[in-house]
Amino acid sequence: MIKNGYADWIDDFTAERERRAALGDPDWERGALLTPALIRSIQRFQVGEDGDGAELRAKARRAGDAGYTEAIGFFVAEEQNHARMLKLLLAAGGAVTLTGHWSDAAFVRLRRLLGLRTELLVLMVAEVVALRYYRALRDGCADPLVSEVAGRILGDEERHVPFHCRRLREGFAGLPRAGRRAVTAGWRVLLAAAALVVAHDHGPALRALGVGRLVFVRDVVRLSGPLAATVDGRAAAPVGPAAHRSAV
Repeated sequence: MIKNGYADWIDDFTAERERRAALGDPDWERGALLTPALIRSIQRFQVGEDGDGAELRAKARRAGDAGYTEAIGFFVAEEQNHARMLKLLLAAGGAVTLTGHWSDAAFVRLRRLLGLRTELLVLMVAEVVALRYYRALRDGCADPLVSEVAGRILGDEERHVPFHCRRLREGFAGLPRAGRRAVTAGWRVLLAAAALVVAHDHGPALRALGVGRLVFVRDVVRLSGPLAATVDGRAAAPVGPAAHRSAV
């Protein structure tokens, strides 16, 4: 196994894969009680989690860091597992998956515009929005299967964000300080815009989970500040992955 500079993350992803295998799947047979609004919301997030990650893997390979490329492979596998679990959750609630959604198609096109750094910046928009969404789903839904699935995905997303922050910090390290801050300021604007779109699109589900649209947007924007500071160098470098392992 190739490790290089991402040995800590490769070890973390490997340990998580083994932990997940030992834990096994949720009990899909118990079923899930899903409202129409929740079904529509989960369907759209399921589409966003799905994908083979081929473009991201290719850009990681072209970056020339074999350790990082291996770590990205683990990340993509975890995202695909999220899509699989959401599909099974929808089936447990008597619902089907969507073949696509305009919001996911827009994000994919935006991510593929330029190189790895742009891909990761746009990907981080989705990851930070997901942090707030899956927390709302975990804490606000009375159905135990929904809460369990959301908690498992949230635990992964809490690890993914610092993983991407580390690579982005390295990727922008060569820019002048003003350039780095301009990049993260632009990223925060994009994230706020995406949070507004998600809040509007998923408003009925969020309200049912006890989170108003404005609260959702506010919380996402608040999350973005420390992350931007980590990427542009105003804050300390990201700590190792063990510090971000969820207790879920």
